[in-house]
Amino acid sequence: MLTPRELVYATLEFRNKTERAPRDLWSLPGAVARYPEEFARIMRDFPPDTMGIGAPLAEPTISRGDPHKRGEYVDEFGCVFTNLVDGYIGEVKHPLIDADDLDWDGVDRVHIPEELLTFDADDANRICASTDLFVRAGVCPRPFEQLQFIRGTENLYMDLLDPPPKMREFMKRLHDFYCRLLLKWAKTDVDMLQFMDDWGAQRSLLISPELWVEYFKPMYRDYIDIAHSHGKKVFMHSDGYTLDIFPHMIELGLDAINAQIFCIGVDKLAPFRGKITFWGEMDRQHLLPYATEDEIAARVREVYDTLWCDGGCLAQLEFGPGARPENAYRTYLTWDELTAPRG
Repeated sequence: MLTPRELVYATLEFRNKTERAPRDLWSLPGAVARYPEEFARIMRDFPPDTMGIGAPLAEPTISRGDPHKRGEYVDEFGCVFTNLVDGYIGEVKHPLIDADDLDWDGVDRVHIPEELLTFDADDANRICASTDLFVRAGVCPRPFEQLQFIRGTENLYMDLLDPPPKMREFMKRLHDFYCRLLLKWAKTDVDMLQFMDDWGAQRSLLISPELWVEYFKPMYRDYIDIAHSHGKKVFMHSDGYTLDIFPHMIELGLDAINAQIFCIGVDKLAPFRGKITFWGEMDRQHLLPYATEDEIAARVREVYDTLWCDGGCLAQLEFGPGARPENAYRTYLTWDELTAPRG
């Protein structure tokens, strides 16, 4: 029997012919607080095969507060989030670069969190050596989203049509920082590097595919190259309808993507079977909150029949406050029923 780490590698490399699908569970504090017993049961009966890690910093960041608590939270860049409800993440109401600052003259107010580079690599390596789980690095670059936090979403969309020189320069600085951070993590013993940006609305990308290719595809190419040049797998998360970026991410060599496959349409992803691993997810807009358990089982089978290719799928979902615990449980149970008996 494979260890969890070996199981994930076999699945990412499309050579999982006899083992179950690996598991990963993302949970929001609000859901755990609302369903503590049900959450514990899921974790007991379907323990995850992966874990993300952090490591102590020699220098603390400027962040303060709890991103999941009511009130204000300041991130490592100095962006202030306002949260009205416990268990969720708030929003930036007052960006660091004002709406009327068309030339980005206030960009010096943005703090590049070099402190994150002071993490203890030896500590990270000790964690990796102590577990047989598949380990994801404790860092997750998000250039598009961080730019939104800094500038405001609508303002950033307008800026991307004709970026002022100071914005272009800042994007280079931000990307350089993320590359240096990923490079240090790539030199540890983690199994995978990761990055994210939510790119999709309900039916399309949030910006034109042409702008995405011009500004952000080169960034992701560098992230993926850093991972692969150090023998690491690399993973991306992106919510919404992201069909347009799949061919590009496959071209760049991305190993796995966590995408809202039901928002996109499972059938539309069939051409990418065997070319990239679908790191979940079960639909959290409609199925997890409202479906029957039989409907959940049928949709897991749809994913298996369409996308499984001696691997290429992880049994993953996000357990949020709106999800029915029995539907989360049934998701993992069905994946086991479909894949575990093959051995």
